[in-house]
Amino acid sequence: MGTRTRRVTVRLELPSRLEVLDKAGELVGQLAEAAGFEEDSRLDIQTAVHESLVNAIVHGNGLDETRRVTLEIDLDREGLDISVRDEGQGFDPSRIPDPLAPENLCRNSGRGVLLMNALMDTVAFRRPASGGMEVTMRKRLWSELERAHHSSPIGAVVV
Repeated sequence: MGTRTRRVTVRLELPSRLEVLDKAGELVGQLAEAAGFEEDSRLDIQTAVHESLVNAIVHGNGLDETRRVTLEIDLDREGLDISVRDEGQGFDPSRIPDPLAPENLCRNSGRGVLLMNALMDTVAFRRPASGGMEVTMRKRLWSELERAHHSSPIGAVVV
């Protein structure tokens, strides 16, 4: 008999209102905790999801409350897969201005994708055939195990 991987999926259809961000963040944090992520990684995941939801609500759906944002979280023993999909026009991720370029350093926006890429193991963008834009992000739980078994500055292994 093979081992079975238990997978839990939570899917939310959210209105394009910024007020949903706090509750969505709480849910993501609870699921990340249930998966076994340490506090720092949970905060990373929550921040990445927050940035993705803001982009979907503000830039994708233009704060149009008749359009929905779909947040889907798949939890398995290897980590979390998160998908955020809007109903907007989509965009070309390669055309996002570099937020670290000198001319962009003082802008008050434009760092969400940079943060998502820095905080998650993988981030991908696609335009579904049904329209809109979808960002998928993955945070592997084995990253936690690696972090827990790193070497200390004096050469001792911390377990």
